[in-house]
Amino acid sequence: MKFFQNLARSLMLPVAVLPVAAILVGVGYWIDGIAGENIVSAFLGAAGGALLDNMALLFAIGVSIGMATKTDGTSALAGLVSWLTITTLLRPDTVQMLIGAAEVEAVNPAFENVQNVFVGILSGLIGAFSYNRFKSTKLPDYLSFFSGKRSVAIVSAGLSILVAAALFFIWPFVYSGLVMFGEWMLTLGPVGAGLYGFFNRLLIPLGLHHALNSVFWFDVAGINDLSNFLNGTGTFGETGQYMAGFFPIMMFGLPGAALAMYVTAKSGRKKAAAGILLSAAFASFLTGVTEPLEFAFMFLAPALFLIHGVFTGLSLLIATILPTRMGFGFSAGFIDMALGWANPMAQNPWMLLLLGVGWFLIYFLVFRFAILKFNLPTPGREDDAPDTGSVTTGADGFAGTASAFLTALGGRSNITSLENCATRLRLEVNDPAVVDEGALKRAGAVSTVKPGGKSLQVIYGLNVQFVKDAMEDILSGAAEPVEAPPAANVEASSAASAVIRLKQPIEGQVLPLADVPDEAFSSGALGPGLAVAPTGDTVVAPADATVVTFAGAGHAIGLALADGTELLIHVGIDTVKLEGAGFTPLVSQGDEVSAGTPLLHIDRSAVDAAGYSMVTPVVVLTNPDAVVEFD
Repeated sequence: MKFFQNLARSLMLPVAVLPVAAILVGVGYWIDGIAGENIVSAFLGAAGGALLDNMALLFAIGVSIGMATKTDGTSALAGLVSWLTITTLLRPDTVQMLIGAAEVEAVNPAFENVQNVFVGILSGLIGAFSYNRFKSTKLPDYLSFFSGKRSVAIVSAGLSILVAAALFFIWPFVYSGLVMFGEWMLTLGPVGAGLYGFFNRLLIPLGLHHALNSVFWFDVAGINDLSNFLNGTGTFGETGQYMAGFFPIMMFGLPGAALAMYVTAKSGRKKAAAGILLSAAFASFLTGVTEPLEFAFMFLAPALFLIHGVFTGLSLLIATILPTRMGFGFSAGFIDMALGWANPMAQNPWMLLLLGVGWFLIYFLVFRFAILKFNLPTPGREDDAPDTGSVTTGADGFAGTASAFLTALGGRSNITSLENCATRLRLEVNDPAVVDEGALKRAGAVSTVKPGGKSLQVIYGLNVQFVKDAMEDILSGAAEPVEAPPAANVEASSAASAVIRLKQPIEGQVLPLADVPDEAFSSGALGPGLAVAPTGDTVVAPADATVVTFAGAGHAIGLALADGTELLIHVGIDTVKLEGAGFTPLVSQGDEVSAGTPLLHIDRSAVDAAGYSMVTPVVVLTNPDAVVEFD
């Protein structure tokens, strides 16, 4: 489930631009239908089509960025390389050459539909995997130019060749099988129309719905529903039966689902949820482009997408039984309904509006009930999304903390490098003398550490990532500094015990923090605790807890105990520089774990080869008076 939730969030980056693109195309199509082809309609259609026609490519890039362990353009490049490799190897003219056909028409029609969402997502996953696994690869000296991140795109291309080879054999079989399945459904009358609607939606994530559409909308099986409707050459009462049932769903049902997801979003995330849900709902109603809304929940809450598929099938079944017919040229939105209202093949289109009102209520009530009853992680309710409600950062949140930190650090011009690990900012400054350590503590820092030279570390806590992001926004000019001074970043838990007994999180020799070769830990700046010189390779939960954070490099885990105590398990010293190499997370942020639950697997040989100490501090972040004991 966590994989699909991460995938859903990855898709939000490209999905966010699609509603605007859909509206541009829809308005252009509407102008073209009213006034005929003109420069305005052509311009708007081309502008929106630039994104909609390349939606699968956007998904390839978005997924490769979102599924990578660290936001990095290298992963995006790897996803793009994978997409170009697969789609080029499987395009019709390439396949023609591979099979030795005399004409491109001899190539299976499946290869005309290979540039689809499924291949886009698959390419993104290949790019992300290549980045996560090979970004720190070290090659022999004579190949050192291709070491590290330069190897990622090369590996991605190699994997994509293998995937393309598999799809060369699999894709035609799957596509042709769906066409045959669609032809069989034609024999079932209204039930077949309902089944078509159901499978049309379920195949959206794979991009294979086009195979079924070709049977019902075009001339593959002699139906040609779409063209006959547009040309007014069909049979009144029959033509349009495989399109009419989509109108109530796209214009009314999905907007009802969007409203349900909005009202059930957590109060602190409603604005963020509204940004995608309401704009996508408007695009669905106006133009019938549903992907921006469907991809917002199909991976987060697949049960809801199954319900959506059933409702779509029922809508087509009902519309086919009733004396109502309607068609479209673009999709089943308001614009196409308005343009087709007077079409000689349109039959009682007003019925679709009445059905739409009913479907709006059904979608809203069913989605709202299911979301609340089963606690489904729809947009704004993701169970592993950062929740900062318990963190006190003043009226201006992390932006206020970031602004105060920048001032205390001597201003923008004094900062030359800014990074973070699990609990602290790591900085390089031009002049350490101008840093005001007292102001940093008043702004929320726990303490500061000066390793030497122009390096500086600001100890903050498990939410340091958000402070660092806010600081980067201010440094880049994307946000303005906030003048209001923030309060302390985290309030210590008054319920924490003086003695905290924990299960030893990894096998090895127990050491006092003073023996840790890192001043931030050995000085107690981060908090009290113990350390382990590991002999094992698996970190387990030291107590029943919630995983609050998992550092992007995979080397540090933040846990919250039931009484509010926050723990940090930091595997190794300076291992953040490995960027995840050698660490395999076994849980995800937001997971509830029991004492002894495996949290992280360590490839000790990889850490040892890089020359980093494996000493693992375990510290309490929220109670400076605590005493930690291992059972």
